[in-house]
Amino acid sequence: MTTKEGTGLIFEKSVKGRKAFSLPAPVIKGKKPADYIPAGLLRSSLEFPEISELDIVRHYTGLASKNFSVDGNFYPLGSCTMKYNPKINEQICSYGGFRDVHPLFPREKVQGYMSLLKKMEGLLSAITGMDGFCLHPAAGAHGELLGLMLIRAFYDKRGGRRRKIIVPDSSHGTNPSSAAMAGYDIVSIKSDRDGRVDTGELSKVLDDEVAALMMTNPNTLGLFEDKILEIAEMVHKKGALLYYDGANLNPLLGLCRPGDMGFDVVHLNLHKTFSTPHGGGGPGSGPVGVKEKLKPFLPVPVIREQGGILDFDFNCPDSIGMIKAFWGNTGVILKAFAYIMALGDDGLKKTGEISVLNANYLRKKLGQFYDIPFNRTCMHEFVISVKELASKGIHAIDIAKALIDTGIHPPTVYFPLIVEEAIMVEPTETESKTTIDSFADNMAGIYKKAETDPELLKNAPVNASVKRLDELKAAKFPDVKWDFKKRNSQ
Repeated sequence: MTTKEGTGLIFEKSVKGRKAFSLPAPVIKGKKPADYIPAGLLRSSLEFPEISELDIVRHYTGLASKNFSVDGNFYPLGSCTMKYNPKINEQICSYGGFRDVHPLFPREKVQGYMSLLKKMEGLLSAITGMDGFCLHPAAGAHGELLGLMLIRAFYDKRGGRRRKIIVPDSSHGTNPSSAAMAGYDIVSIKSDRDGRVDTGELSKVLDDEVAALMMTNPNTLGLFEDKILEIAEMVHKKGALLYYDGANLNPLLGLCRPGDMGFDVVHLNLHKTFSTPHGGGGPGSGPVGVKEKLKPFLPVPVIREQGGILDFDFNCPDSIGMIKAFWGNTGVILKAFAYIMALGDDGLKKTGEISVLNANYLRKKLGQFYDIPFNRTCMHEFVISVKELASKGIHAIDIAKALIDTGIHPPTVYFPLIVEEAIMVEPTETESKTTIDSFADNMAGIYKKAETDPELLKNAPVNASVKRLDELKAAKFPDVKWDFKKRNSQ
């Protein structure tokens, strides 16, 4: 008899009477819970699985072995840098002086941590070419919202609110969403034939009602916006501001800065660019940097030296107020700080260079089989299209599912929307040539199967513990609740 540890639910392994602990009955001053807790509040059963310690260990160890993670698998996830997180960052974050700090500690007891946060603001300002930073936002989209709130406050102070935000048609979906949440009307502009912002289309919609143009550079096709200085001049001449979505900053590290391109506001994703773990909803960190004219509107509290120590200053009359409880996700900020300090100027520059090298090497290899609509020198990522396989009934989702059988996490599919049957690929700088070659070979093999045995791909994955799911049904009708009483009655 064989068992597959980690398969099924732990409730299904429950056997009445089994325990993983031995504790004395709860007694408080000679009384039992029933003596001082009203009967209506007492539970007759906790409805927990009854299981031994050994079975618990085997169950969760088995589940862990099934997880896709960047520690065990390649994540070529375009548009969302998923690079390896050095374990020394985790080790530093676990030091008692950091781990045991509470946000309500007296300021004089946490001067070291506050000094680190203040220095991090300076490091990010230097890396991006900004004049000030706020570390509070909990994620990139949160940072976007803050950036737009700052833009709105800027115009409110000048006595002339503007109501439009321009976004390119290849922008991240959070851009128009964040702008709408901030109360703006969204104006979309089409890309030109080279996949970049069409300055002609921009000039048609750029009027006195525009508050800002939101861009990322390189864009979501992985292409550098080579007309960025012209675009910045066009925007500023209309009295508008230029917003930088920092999701794609990774390839620019040490090479060029958004602030030097003319951007007025920038949000970063520390959990992408600066190598801290993310996924599954968090944790994240989305600091926002601004030029001097927007600094007065940054959220409170601001770290300043007061009375001989660093303290939190809430006395900022033009501030938009607080946008997060306490001082941000400081653990993520700490890991990013460790990453930056370990690499230094030269290391950050090398990071950008290798991410570009890896992407272009992989682009050349995949270009032997797949169509790459904008097949020119890219930055950190590129987009392939499998629309030519549609005649065989094969779509981007089939290629993605087939990759699971090879032990590789699928890239982003169907984005950006301007590429039909899109698959967006980003190898990052942390992956070796060996890994990249292996991925390219797997993708080549999948392409050949699409031509010779398309039905096999339509059923992929076939070797994974979970087979092809009905994704639409899973999204609309999730079934995640375990009926413990029903199970026990069976």
